[in-house]
Amino acid sequence: MAEQSVEAFPGQRESLPPEDGTVDAQALDEVVTFTSDLIRIDTTNRGGGEGNERPAAEYVAERLSDAGIEPLLLESAPGRANVVARIPGADPSLPALLVHGHLDVVPAEAADWSVHPFSGEIRDGVIWGRGAIDMKNMDAMVLATVRAWARSGQRPERDLVLAFTADEEDSAAYGSGFLAKEHADLFEGCTEGISESGAYTFHARDDLRIYPVAAGERGTAWLKLTATGKAGHGSKVNRDNAVSHLAAAIARIGDHEWPVRITATVRAALTELAALYGVPADQAALDDVDTLIGQLGAAGALVQPIVRNSANPTMLQAGYKVNVIPGTATAFVDGRMLPGGEEEFAATMDALTGPHVEWEFHHREVPLEAPVDSASFAAMREALEHFDPQAHVVPFCMSGGTDAKQFSRLGIVGYGFSPLKLPPGFDYHALFHGVDERVPVDALHFGVRVLDRFLRGTAARS
Repeated sequence: MAEQSVEAFPGQRESLPPEDGTVDAQALDEVVTFTSDLIRIDTTNRGGGEGNERPAAEYVAERLSDAGIEPLLLESAPGRANVVARIPGADPSLPALLVHGHLDVVPAEAADWSVHPFSGEIRDGVIWGRGAIDMKNMDAMVLATVRAWARSGQRPERDLVLAFTADEEDSAAYGSGFLAKEHADLFEGCTEGISESGAYTFHARDDLRIYPVAAGERGTAWLKLTATGKAGHGSKVNRDNAVSHLAAAIARIGDHEWPVRITATVRAALTELAALYGVPADQAALDDVDTLIGQLGAAGALVQPIVRNSANPTMLQAGYKVNVIPGTATAFVDGRMLPGGEEEFAATMDALTGPHVEWEFHHREVPLEAPVDSASFAAMREALEHFDPQAHVVPFCMSGGTDAKQFSRLGIVGYGFSPLKLPPGFDYHALFHGVDERVPVDALHFGVRVLDRFLRGTAARS
């Protein structure tokens, strides 16, 4: 695979200035190589147990071993492999930190892309391919950072547990769910964790660079709806038609206006964003949150999806012949629940589905919140601001979910911290699961520097 990568070990090159910590020129080359190589390993997760992360897990394990870090490669099923390793910290009395990233990716149709989605092509300072943003870039940044430590003899202040997981793009049953259930001992002492979907540049204005750090996630509520009725001939009147019952329920769900619910994380996000825009965020403003969001310009997009529960119909299944009325019809709904919003969500589904449609959780995961006044959040803020003095770091809640949900069962509080400094016009959110997914090389270099500073504990001591 190496023939398409940039040179990983370039020989004599001048190291970065001392203020960049242990990040050397080799680390900056390696993060590019690793990202490109991992993209070329097709780890498509099509759901339903279909996936093969083992080649990527072996790649990760080999690079950890080369750096003197002992990895454990753990298969939950044939091909569904995870890697876990622990790096001892300088102060064993401190709680450990979990750093986790998934190895699987969502499907990609090559015909829709400008480049082949598994090429890992490096062109004009950008790496292209499925996983460039979600989230083989972060996997590569972690590998490059810890290998730099091995070369320099540095170590983190506290123990770090590294986890590279399978199956995050489906139910996580073969990945973090398996690890949390069957190998909880590997995460002993971990109280906090970091992973994807935070600490990237959001260009709210030409003069305003925001770095949202995730301190919460909405819960997952994937639903299966089943309508029942009277089967019969399609030519006859049938007031007990399962398809009609289901269609009516789906229409009600799709049209429903969910009420506003402001969680602690969202309140903190709105308060800090409002301060940047010079608008009030008192209780009166929060009571009319849609107006407040409208006053936040482009930054309103960071909070607009996370002030309510949501439910979006996504799949319909019914019938087998045009002139036969089936006795049952099914549908699937992608629901998301805010912290504290589970009971409201269930009661609303009962009301919207009606008497002829039953619903159940096809897959359910808890919503999460993490403190935004913690020492770790402050250290993340400092590390970002150290390498981008014009950064404005704000907390936010993810509209979707990550492996942090499974690790929360072990008492681990999760943050979204996968640092990237992105250029104006780079639509980070559109590339998640999107066409032409890509990441700038400079963004990876920034990410390695920030991770190094945060993970070694330098930011916390500054």
